[in-house]
Amino acid sequence: MPYLTELADVARRTGCPVTEVGGWRRRGHGPQPEVQGVVCHHTAGPAGGGDYPSLAVVRDGRPDLEGPLSHFGLGRSGRIYVIAAGRCWHNAPSTSPRHANSTSLGIEAENDGRQPWPQAQRDAYGRLCAELCREYGLPASRVRAHREVNTAKPDPHSIDMTEFRAQVAALISDGPPPGSWTEEIMRELPLVKPGDDNFDVKTVRGCLFARGHVPPTEYAQAEEGLEGWLKSTVCDPGLVDLVRRFQQAEGIPVDGLVGPTTWAPLLRV
Repeated sequence: MPYLTELADVARRTGCPVTEVGGWRRRGHGPQPEVQGVVCHHTAGPAGGGDYPSLAVVRDGRPDLEGPLSHFGLGRSGRIYVIAAGRCWHNAPSTSPRHANSTSLGIEAENDGRQPWPQAQRDAYGRLCAELCREYGLPASRVRAHREVNTAKPDPHSIDMTEFRAQVAALISDGPPPGSWTEEIMRELPLVKPGDDNFDVKTVRGCLFARGHVPPTEYAQAEEGLEGWLKSTVCDPGLVDLVRRFQQAEGIPVDGLVGPTTWAPLLRV
């Protein structure tokens, strides 16, 4: 099985907000060999610090274990973070051959191990598990708590997994939820391509600058400097090159075109 570059699409089918963490399509300890199960974790991260303060650790690892540590992160708000498409070090040693690092996907939900679970986060947890089961042809019984497949672990705390799996099974039976409003907006946005001359190009320029992907050398020679560069409606070779560099940094296909896959990280939805 190759790197699982479909994971962001699967996450979006939940109807929950999704963040594609830059470089996720190439991140992993090699490709993911198989998907036979899903393992649910909590991060044991800080009690505060926003929606997903454990992102850097899950993505990059810690002194005793190289990252990535999980394919997905799950924020307190219910936002899904797509972190890696390859194999992750999220469960070893595993007591189940279907839930080892080479055979399963990991979800690290933000929780310090004692906090109540926000309802939006609990709902997103179940929806993500259901969509993963649907995508890879798994029954709900293949969704396991970390503590169920690793005797040294306690997570995810306080979640009754029998009840949780029943909820996942019901979601699988009900079918996927309707697309979110962000998905609908992404589908309606125009394709911006080399040679275009319109106001959509100005939007691309503004977004690239806001995301920190326009070095001063790009507008140093422009008439009126930065202001003139931002006002330009032409998708010229320089802008196409910036789009390509942005795509490479985000780990998305590098084609120089601004379509749904590129608009999403540009607009941060």
